[in-house]
Amino acid sequence: MNLTDRIVVITGAAGGIGAALARRFTAEGAAAVVLADVNSEAVRAVADSIGPIAHPVAVDVTDEEQVRALVADTEQRYGRIDLFCANAGITTGGGIEIDDPGWDRAWRVNVLAHVYSARAVLPGMLAQGGGHLLHTCSAAGVLTAVGDAPYTATKHAALGFAEWLSVTYRDRGIRVSALCPQGVDTPMLADGLAAGHLGARVVAASGAVLTPDQVADAAVAGLAEERFLILPHPEVAAYARRRAEDPDGWQAGLRKLVRRLTA
Repeated sequence: MNLTDRIVVITGAAGGIGAALARRFTAEGAAAVVLADVNSEAVRAVADSIGPIAHPVAVDVTDEEQVRALVADTEQRYGRIDLFCANAGITTGGGIEIDDPGWDRAWRVNVLAHVYSARAVLPGMLAQGGGHLLHTCSAAGVLTAVGDAPYTATKHAALGFAEWLSVTYRDRGIRVSALCPQGVDTPMLADGLAAGHLGARVVAASGAVLTPDQVADAAVAGLAEERFLILPHPEVAAYARRRAEDPDGWQAGLRKLVRRLTA
């Protein structure tokens, strides 16, 4: 994926990783960057800061009709979509005590939104002979988000869905990448730390906290190499190997970290 002259759509683009991707794709020479977010004022501010190639759209990614309209409007405006970034995501900061509406919201934002965007964008990409999907799945999809059961379950599902898409569509010209950072200096992490959520504290204690711009750099590098798994924190690959080789030892290590943080 060479980003020069590409038409890109990014959800969850009002801040954090989404806004950083928009800035970096613009610097790489994208022809247009469509920024979608439920927060219309914030996403308009990001678009204004980028310039005329950025087009803001208010979209609730849990509403399939709004996602379909986002894709249709972009295709009508620009003729095609080359890269769709399903980046919107939420945490809960809780475990099994999270009520059904909380679980449902996490499922709809972290998983079904990826399904909705794939349903909407794949027909056009297949017709034009190719395209790229970038799904933000988090290191929680590879490992575990200690302290956040809905986030863990939904991010595992998101990564599984991205892998299924790659296996199913790569031979038809569709590239799929899963962006899986660990700690990132975003409002999501800052708010979790401020609230004292265990999951946020574990993330902050588990390694470097990258800036969104550093994650965007890693995303561009991974897209250029057409890698499926993009790991801005390289240590996540080592953690995943350790987890696979010795799951009992891996879990024991996490429990030890939790005991230290909650002592």
